[in-house]
Amino acid sequence: MQLSGPSLPPADGKPARGLVILLHGLGADGNDLIGLAPHWARLLPHVAFVSPNAPFPCDMAPYGYQWFSLQDRTPARVVAGVRAAWPILDAFIDEQLAAHKLTEDRLALVGFSQGCMMSLFTAPRRKRAVAGVVGYSGRLIDDGTMAGEIASRPPVLLVHGTEDAIVPYESLALSQQGLESLDVPVETLSCPGLGHGIDPAGLEAGGAFLKRVLAD
Repeated sequence: MQLSGPSLPPADGKPARGLVILLHGLGADGNDLIGLAPHWARLLPHVAFVSPNAPFPCDMAPYGYQWFSLQDRTPARVVAGVRAAWPILDAFIDEQLAAHKLTEDRLALVGFSQGCMMSLFTAPRRKRAVAGVVGYSGRLIDDGTMAGEIASRPPVLLVHGTEDAIVPYESLALSQQGLESLDVPVETLSCPGLGHGIDPAGLEAGGAFLKRVLAD
């Protein structure tokens, strides 16, 4: 299964020297996050952005896509759903790196909600570390297998609103603890009063992180 979605070429008009893959949340599509790209393109004029639609139609809405179903939220079903989507995302990453003639150290993943969960699951299981992961309003999905499957330790920035009613704010600390227990370097930003979304502070922090890890 091949993924596709909107993209934005480097602002400097030259071949990409970095790549950011944006992974949307449940019921959205690639257009939902590609809107972040123009904000960050000013900081990263050498970077291309791509925002694929998740592989499956959303089963909780008449439109949009999902990485996995949340009709059944029991941990075993969620893990099974993430595992089913993982190879599809992994193959898309390989495809995009090849298309842009880049290596993993020139790639960052940015995920929101479900997209964050997919990013945190996929990136550490890749043999070669990506440059970094930015996770908004998500959490680490781990049924205890990550310790045996982790293959790389890219730096991670986690951003979460304190009033998130969809993915509880407590997920931030739990995700940080889970990643740090596996020696993954983690930075966090709490956004006071923010619900399930991305605010200007989170947008700025994400841009600064990406600029650092994808420095030319």
